[in-house]
Amino acid sequence: MVEPSYVPVLPTTRAAQAAFRHLDVRARRRIAPLWTVIPRIGPERVRGTRLVPDPDTDPAALRRWLAPRMNSLAEVMADAAGWVDAAHVEALLEGSATALWHLATKSSLRLVTGPERDPQQQRYIADLAFLSGRGLGIRVLLDGPPDEAEATELRSLIERLRQPPAQLDLILDVGLVADPLASGETALIALDLLAPLIPWRTVVLASGAFPRTFEDHHTQPFRVLARHDWDLYRSVCAVRPGLPRKVTYGDYSVEHACSANIAPAQHPGPGWGLLRYTTPESFLLARAPTRGRDHVVRARATARRIVEGGAFRGDGGTGPSAGERWLHSCAYGDGSRGSGNAETWIQAGHNQHMHFAMSQLGATG
Repeated sequence: MVEPSYVPVLPTTRAAQAAFRHLDVRARRRIAPLWTVIPRIGPERVRGTRLVPDPDTDPAALRRWLAPRMNSLAEVMADAAGWVDAAHVEALLEGSATALWHLATKSSLRLVTGPERDPQQQRYIADLAFLSGRGLGIRVLLDGPPDEAEATELRSLIERLRQPPAQLDLILDVGLVADPLASGETALIALDLLAPLIPWRTVVLASGAFPRTFEDHHTQPFRVLARHDWDLYRSVCAVRPGLPRKVTYGDYSVEHACSANIAPAQHPGPGWGLLRYTTPESFLLARAPTRGRDHVVRARATARRIVEGGAFRGDGGTGPSAGERWLHSCAYGDGSRGSGNAETWIQAGHNQHMHFAMSQLGATG
């Protein structure tokens, strides 16, 4: 695996997979996504907490649901590098074992575990990683500054997994950045305390800044919000220029940090969605209707406002990413065909964001 330049943390949804599939080939070579398998059913999962009892108790149903989704993911990734975190489905081993075995042995993806997980599941994922020969990712959830006890727990996990350091990746996951100063302090403590434990193959610092809710969207359909995830990474690199090895940038792209903890909706969603556009310092969010007599006209007008803004990088429909080219086509198209829907808008947003993040990382060396 080529050392990645960027690690987007993505849910295993159709929109996110399609966005990665349509990335420029040069960008794909240096991007290694961390895919989080979304739960099949039940309420939203809380970070680092297993639901007890687990609502998914039907192995056959999980097997039928999971297998085609993991096959699709492996096809999308082809020989590209990345990780898969199956925390939400791995507990029901009778339903998930076959799909996880295929991922480990017949795809380019690496599996992921974490210190907070059941020891039997940690062992099983590590055994699959050994069979794959590609190693294992350890995802540490940083919902607060880690301490010596957590460092000891991580060291104990490394010893029990019996994987050589050259086969282990450390993914430090800050989650949602609500307070940039506090999150920056948490990230620095984690890098000082956990990164030096072993000579990791890869160290990733991931965080998210895309909002979960869009308040006042009826009166303010357009919003500009700061990219605190990007600011966090830059501040850490500035404060710790002498880190023992390069820290790879990761973010949650243009979905909130809890999006992969939610099972697919079993009913129609709201009558509106968000068009998203990433600029050097911010996210541009634009609300558009998905239903109603004039929803196509309004959606195209919303796309036009983004395209005609000063931050848009596309020029006459020849933008650097498929997401920008789609936005331009939507903005100046006619009729309902090609105007998209909420899923299409997420896909275009992911594609544009990942391409733009790679561009920024290249520009900053």
